[in-house]
Amino acid sequence: MTEGGTDMEPSSYEEIRYEVEDGRARVTLARPDKHNAMTPRLLEELEHALWEADDDRAVHSVILRGDGPSFCSGYDLTALGGKKREGYRTGRSHDDDIWLIEQNNRRIRALWEMHKPSIAQVHGSCLAGGTDLALACDIVIAAEDARIGFPAARAMGALPNNLWMYHCGPQWAKRLQLTGDSVTGADAAKIGLVMKAVPADLLGREVESLADRFALIDADLLAANKRIINLGLELMGAQTLQRLAGENDARAHRAQAVRDYARSVREHGLKETLRRRDEPFGEGYARVDEPEG
Repeated sequence: MTEGGTDMEPSSYEEIRYEVEDGRARVTLARPDKHNAMTPRLLEELEHALWEADDDRAVHSVILRGDGPSFCSGYDLTALGGKKREGYRTGRSHDDDIWLIEQNNRRIRALWEMHKPSIAQVHGSCLAGGTDLALACDIVIAAEDARIGFPAARAMGALPNNLWMYHCGPQWAKRLQLTGDSVTGADAAKIGLVMKAVPADLLGREVESLADRFALIDADLLAANKRIINLGLELMGAQTLQRLAGENDARAHRAQAVRDYARSVREHGLKETLRRRDEPFGEGYARVDEPEG
């Protein structure tokens, strides 16, 4: 049994793919028809795969990427809640809501807590919960035309994980979170939300090249140097803020706008509700270095 808490094997994964080669583990989100939207099963498999890679002495780093047109479009809204066992938490009470958010957050936090470095390979859409995955990685490299943002903040709650401020500073974090607007990969690199953006056709090569360099370094030294930087971020409150972000999201779920959103989904369906939510924002992009008026 791994630290992920199950006896599953990589061969049993259904919603991710896992491979080890040349000193790296590639973890691929594998729901391309759903733009790799996250389900409880996907997060459980992801957590297991991350600890598997961290335990494997042949692995020096982990590449997290997505199959198909997107890195990750967020949580699968059709799977939220799932099948509830009688007598277990439903998410209806405030504490239930926090508990379920924290369960997902613990799985994502494996990217932070594992000893070996991780690289997010971001292409296509990296939205809402997809940004939770990417920003929990140690390094984010994006395609220039990737779309990165949290449009769910417009009507569905607050960000349940929030490392944005530590990457792009408080003003850009507010600009993007208060509107739910997105930035391109190229603009994300300008503000520090990602480390680098490259043309889409060079993205895989860029990420693999960095993994090549990590493979030249003793894995124990990689761990020591990753962890001291993360400890520095923890001294700046980074992990305490993640716990508070989950509780704050549950608080935000009590807003009238969230109740209105849920009612609209029941009356008009998810697709129409999302259209109505996003239509007033036009293309929904923030421009980093040009006027927006």
